[in-house]
Amino acid sequence: MPKLVYDFTEGNKDLKDLLGGKGANLAEMTNIGLPVPPGFTITTEACRYYLQHGSTPEGLDAEIQDHLDRLESAMGRKLGDPADPLLVSVRSGAKFSMPGMMDTVLNIGLSDESVQGLAKQSGNERFAWDAYRRLIQMFGKTVLGVDGDYFEHALEAAKQVKGVSNDVDLDAGDLQNLVATYKDIVKKHADMEFPQDPREQVNLAINAVFDSWNTPRAVLYRRQERIPSDLGTAVNVVAMVFGNLDADSGTGVAFTRDPGSGAQGVYGDYLQNAQGEDVVAGIRNTIPLQDLEGIDKASFDQLTQIMRTLENHYRDMCDIEFTVERGKLWMLQVRVGKRTAGAAFRIALQFVDEGLIDMDEALARVSGEELVRLMFPRFDTSGEVTKIATGVSASPGAAVGKVVFDSPRAVELAAQGEKVILVRRETNPDDLHGMIAAQGILTSRGGKTSHAAVVARGMGKTCVCGAEELTVDGKAGQFTAPGGITVREGDVISIDGTSGVVYLGEIPVVPSEVVRYFEGELHPHAADADDLIRAVHAIMVHADHKRRLGVHANADNGPDCARARRFGAEGVGLVRTEHMFLGERRQLVEDLILASTDEERQHALDALEPLQKGDFVEILDAMDGLPVTIRLIDPPLHEFLPDLTDLSVKIAVAGDKATEKDKELLAAVRRLHEQNPMLGLRGVRLGLVIPGLPDMQVRAIARAAAELKQAGKDPQPEVMIPLTATVQETEISRERTEKVLKAVEEETGTHVHTPIGTMIEVPRAALNAGPIAGSAEFFSFGTNDLTQMTWGFSRDDVEGAFFSKYIELGIFGVSPFETIDRDGVGRLVDIAVKEGRAARPDLHLGVCGEHGGDPESVHFFHQVGLDYVSCSPFRVPIARLEAGRAALAGGGSDNR
Repeated sequence: MPKLVYDFTEGNKDLKDLLGGKGANLAEMTNIGLPVPPGFTITTEACRYYLQHGSTPEGLDAEIQDHLDRLESAMGRKLGDPADPLLVSVRSGAKFSMPGMMDTVLNIGLSDESVQGLAKQSGNERFAWDAYRRLIQMFGKTVLGVDGDYFEHALEAAKQVKGVSNDVDLDAGDLQNLVATYKDIVKKHADMEFPQDPREQVNLAINAVFDSWNTPRAVLYRRQERIPSDLGTAVNVVAMVFGNLDADSGTGVAFTRDPGSGAQGVYGDYLQNAQGEDVVAGIRNTIPLQDLEGIDKASFDQLTQIMRTLENHYRDMCDIEFTVERGKLWMLQVRVGKRTAGAAFRIALQFVDEGLIDMDEALARVSGEELVRLMFPRFDTSGEVTKIATGVSASPGAAVGKVVFDSPRAVELAAQGEKVILVRRETNPDDLHGMIAAQGILTSRGGKTSHAAVVARGMGKTCVCGAEELTVDGKAGQFTAPGGITVREGDVISIDGTSGVVYLGEIPVVPSEVVRYFEGELHPHAADADDLIRAVHAIMVHADHKRRLGVHANADNGPDCARARRFGAEGVGLVRTEHMFLGERRQLVEDLILASTDEERQHALDALEPLQKGDFVEILDAMDGLPVTIRLIDPPLHEFLPDLTDLSVKIAVAGDKATEKDKELLAAVRRLHEQNPMLGLRGVRLGLVIPGLPDMQVRAIARAAAELKQAGKDPQPEVMIPLTATVQETEISRERTEKVLKAVEEETGTHVHTPIGTMIEVPRAALNAGPIAGSAEFFSFGTNDLTQMTWGFSRDDVEGAFFSKYIELGIFGVSPFETIDRDGVGRLVDIAVKEGRAARPDLHLGVCGEHGGDPESVHFFHQVGLDYVSCSPFRVPIARLEAGRAALAGGGSDNR
């Protein structure tokens, strides 16, 4: 086996794969001379071995003992020494920050004997018993699997007996009694005595960290964040330093910039006479970090200097945990901090302005998912609203939903399609599934660095923490607010994660400032444009400069096209013409279907054509000078007719009074009825069986384009033939299309260059792309249908039926309709790109399925060499941003 244990002096920040994020960064801080307690890290390789074999690797125990010996030598104390014990913490630390991983266990090494020595050496008997009760509580819950509520209830009972509200008001005798109670809880519920051997404590805690990699909440978090399941976690063993010794001690969490807004300045939470878990658990309400200056100016000044050092060293906003032990500052953790979407954009540009990074790096540090969050609406409070509380603005956004008080209920209601707000006194890692299901999170305790705040920011969930005005009674299923307001489960509230305000009832929303910017209503350099708009603008401009992929929009009318153009679309990649046959025009399609003679059929087509032409004039005019890809009618004709069952019932009920028209319609519906209509007479097949319909559409396109060109415009239509699977289908359709285009050119005396291509949405077409390319000037990948046909399931039928179960089982990491399935659908795309371009080097390639606006999918389309992606108008900015980031990441295909 390779080396399995690294001292902090042996690692660095680039070894995250081996040492995990926490261990790598502790080593980095040690190596740049910051005050870090001595310790060592057990590697992720040891964890992977343990998970595979069910036991620790040979030699690990000896390496741990060797490093414990060194730690004892460095600290001048021995683990478990009855007179002057060395205490350590055991912490998990994977490559990626994972709130769902094992809680930290502090004060390992304490026993019935050594607690006496700790009391004597510290000169503080209360501190020693507090440390011991914390160890038993953490160890019992985290390592031995005892329900944490047993310990919490015992603590609450002790405070009630004493008549106090905070645990800091319990004296040494109270805590000594609590230790005895905790030990009884362990014996009863873990079926064992609390271990007195400190080395046994260390070994059990290390194995518990390894086991925690596969706990349900860790697995859930990895799936949510798409973290690989085979990374494993490192384990950090660190000499204890104590923030709960006395009033001159304390613990805190700091950010080098505000993770909520990106604002610069001293930012964080501090608790006097506390250990680190007290801050992040949100059990006690903290004080602002700035208040440390008045409590201990020397430590505050040293901390702010270290924060500057770390930010310059990491060239990013840092999240820091620290402890002050009787006036001495210790650094316990640093990592690149999670931040809100707005903070991400602001901070990226701030670092550019400060000369720490360039614009390429700034672009790489933001994401399309973050941009999506910035485009969500915000509350409109200009009308009458009922404000019931104000808390800490932990994670911005506007969330409305029904109140629920526990995570299982949140999951249950969300699965039924309800929007819920999870309300808790404070959250803990067991609430992760409820937090994922909820629209937003509201807590009455904790600050911006509490568990709820940190996890919500990481997930982009709206969160308000520390709303102390609220009294939350989860067991009774209600909370009370000032003024006698009682809110029960099922009542609707609105929470504003930007201001921290909680409202009763549903508050209306208005467009975000970022959407106003994209709409052209807010200029980035206008007086009313804040630094967020300026940051978004600067990064979007750079993304457009860097990207190779074009970005088009899926739009079916003039207003959608105009909006797409404002949002930066460089063309329309998909016009769905079937949408133009709905509403009042549906009757004309019925007439076409019911026509029994060529004359009747032509009459219906003649009525439809001017309407179609008007549609195309509007669209081509809105996109003047840019390409517009118009798909000929794709769905089966039955979609334009009444439902078979409904029509049959109508006629049966009418009896003799049924009209001839209804009877004819029923006959037509029966004639066209298909068991699997999406696999039946549709797309190119429909055009070949009823050629008059696509011919009419092509004629309308050509006449619309000619009219605009005669008016001095620059229309650029492209005709797309849907659902082809054979070269013969493509050839025949192309010949007919060219014939109509030629006829209109002769009729109008106006030539409009109109490329003819096809939609690749059938697996066979992808596998025969070479021959098909001979008759197509462009391919557009319809990845929605291609995904359905490759997987063999209907999106409409299966997403609600089994997708959630498939994700839970790990079969899907994410729905293949959200992000391109690279191994299946993606491979078909790759084959079609290579073979299509081999046959026709100038073949133009794009994608018009919904994947065109998905950030991860955009990177794939860049890599395989497409020319453009097309998506809904709203997602055009996201695609632009991700196309720029994809270009920076490299890896583009040589298919081009």
